[in-house]
Amino acid sequence: MDASTFPLETSAIDAQGAIRDEFAFFGDWSERYQYLIDLGRKLPPFPDEWKSEENRLHGCQSMVWIVASGNADRLDFQAISDSAIVSGLVYLALRVYSGRSAKEILATEPDYIADIGLAKHLSPTRSNGLMALLGFIRDRAQQAL
Repeated sequence: MDASTFPLETSAIDAQGAIRDEFAFFGDWSERYQYLIDLGRKLPPFPDEWKSEENRLHGCQSMVWIVASGNADRLDFQAISDSAIVSGLVYLALRVYSGRSAKEILATEPDYIADIGLAKHLSPTRSNGLMALLGFIRDRAQQAL
């Protein structure tokens, strides 16, 4: 597993601040959606053999696969979606949470979602999928402790 992609920032809080700053740069939601698509393209390669039912995240309308590794000191996540915008949402979640300790994951609420206006601009099915992704990450952190 390529754990070198994340984390980009030294803490989950710093990652959320960086996301907030980046999205503040864009004037409208068409630009923000395009940026999300561009971020999704930056996800590390996800091996085809990992695209199995066992690694599929349920609760998403799109196909999303996620694999976790590590322990309470450092949990790494790799994930991908068949949807360009959802891949961008995956990228943001991994940027905040992947490569962090279980305690840091559990102590960090996903404030970036409201801060950048995502909560108001996602369809209900995408919102449900994002909550399923964040739930998976929190569950793995809980299990690691």
